[in-house]
Amino acid sequence: MDDIIENILYIARNVNVFKIPPRTSNEGYRAVDWITEKPLWNGRLKVTERGETCYIVLEDPNSGELFAQAPYDKTGAAVEAALDSSRYFVLRVEGEGGRKAYIGLGFEERAESFDFNVALQDYVKRAKAASDPTSSIEAAVHEPPPDYSLKEGQTMTIKIPAKDGRKIAGKSSGSGGFGGGFGLPPPPPAGGGVKRMK
Repeated sequence: MDDIIENILYIARNVNVFKIPPRTSNEGYRAVDWITEKPLWNGRLKVTERGETCYIVLEDPNSGELFAQAPYDKTGAAVEAALDSSRYFVLRVEGEGGRKAYIGLGFEERAESFDFNVALQDYVKRAKAASDPTSSIEAAVHEPPPDYSLKEGQTMTIKIPAKDGRKIAGKSSGSGGFGGGFGLPPPPPAGGGVKRMK
């Protein structure tokens, strides 16, 4: 019985896979060199986490039949972005017996490729934190929380625009009270202007 829980980090429902020519230089891959009009395969992509390992899985959306998968680790070596487009990548997939092959991967929308990248980056951050948990804990312990309180003698001016466009100014002092008010009109003089009900 398999007790390993599979956590799905990302799904793209429709991706294309391309046969790519061998790389001729160390610069990288360019999608313009691929025959993108004729995909080698079309289907679903999943980024899954099983135990401590992450996989990029290409499978048939209806039957779930596996086409290829690429183990992905903290180094990110299994995925390389194309130099000329944010929608295309090169995957290093692994077959039975440890055989490796390089295939082109294309997303239909840039938003999908962006989300794919974010899912992989999140996995790498978590994996690095899990392998060295003290680094993130020590940073949190030794870094004091920011102090936003007003110090003794400090003042802060607040400007609130009035309905007629004038600015009403008020000051806050470090002691916590408001000095000067918010420019409200003074109370009416004693004995004048105010009628008391009998």
